[in-house]
Amino acid sequence: MSFESAKKYLSDRGFGDKVITFEVSTATVELAAKALNTQECRIAKTLGFIVKDTPILIVMAGDVRVDNKKYKQVFHEKAHMLSYESSVELIGHAPGGVCPFGVNENVSIYLDESLKRFETVFPAVGSSNSAIELTIKELEELLPNASWVDVAKE
Repeated sequence: MSFESAKKYLSDRGFGDKVITFEVSTATVELAAKALNTQECRIAKTLGFIVKDTPILIVMAGDVRVDNKKYKQVFHEKAHMLSYESSVELIGHAPGGVCPFGVNENVSIYLDESLKRFETVFPAVGSSNSAIELTIKELEELLPNASWVDVAKE
């Protein structure tokens, strides 16, 4: 169901034909980079957290990690990653395929500044064997309610 909701979201916005599926897993940054024959940094990983009982997603470059101090400055609490079960229930996607497309209505989406150094990035599309290549402008257009944050370790 997750892949279908993400693909429908993209198709409804004219991007369905850009979705790439693979015979191999793309569930981790390393596997996705290998399948796409690109650098790990260009994989746009999507991480799920809970902030004040609300699920959020942060899309960031594949070569960075969340800086706990920066995260706390932005969200005013410690980072609490979602469990597998919580991700499926609250976001609508399982780890390995979490993406910002076709998520549940109450999910807030953030784009990390670490993405801005690339012309294009590759987020997942709701499954552990899919991706889409998007420019940063396209990513912003597809996620009009997303906010930019700077929570990556330098």
